[in-house]
Amino acid sequence: MSFSYYGELCTEVYNHTKKIGQSIDGDLEYYQGKLKSCKGRILEAMVGSGRVIIPLLESGLLVDGVDYSPDMLASCREQCKERGLVTNLYESGLQDLSLPDQYEAIIIPAGSFLLIEKRAESLEALRRLYEHLQPGGRLMLDIFLPDTNFECGKWRGTSTFNLPDGDIITMESKQVEADFFNQYKVSYIKYEKWRNGALIQTELQRYALRWYGVEEFKLVLESLGFTDVVVSADFDPTKTPTHAEQSYVFEAVRK
Repeated sequence: MSFSYYGELCTEVYNHTKKIGQSIDGDLEYYQGKLKSCKGRILEAMVGSGRVIIPLLESGLLVDGVDYSPDMLASCREQCKERGLVTNLYESGLQDLSLPDQYEAIIIPAGSFLLIEKRAESLEALRRLYEHLQPGGRLMLDIFLPDTNFECGKWRGTSTFNLPDGDIITMESKQVEADFFNQYKVSYIKYEKWRNGALIQTELQRYALRWYGVEEFKLVLESLGFTDVVVSADFDPTKTPTHAEQSYVFEAVRK
């Protein structure tokens, strides 16, 4: 059994459940609308296997991607190749980001920023993103608050995914750490791949989730030099946050 963050089996499940061009609660349409006027380079940070970057590329935008998972990036490269799309895809954690370009806009969809477990590393990631924006460039990302389950130690029910080639992947998760004061939770996710009734591959993913309060995150962005910080809810620019079950979308500008 391998222990990984976003490995091969996780990537297969991700591709099965979050297909290219699939919108999650309206996020794809939101980012498409915000980016359609861009003339320069765009970066999708934590790009994953291409759910968002591919439709952006197909619309004619100039978009690069970065992710720390080689399996996710390999899938993204393959799916871009299948569609005849050319882009720059980089392997890096955001806290170590050092790319050759500055960008007119940087986006992080799907709450992925919260996967940076340590607070110091998440702050360094925001600093690096700031440095990779052109003056006047925009950072756009969405975050969410965790559910109220802080019980550790129990494997939850099994999810089953039937793949197109006939293989089956089962997935179970167990919350192993929950620190309300320091604002993070850690779960282990166990993937098992089956073929004709035989177990052929296993993978254990460490899934860490940090969270920020809405006002807290706004203050963090401002403390790092971002200006004109705007927060909206549920991918509707006219909607303000009102409760804990919403997605919170931040837009901020580099001076």
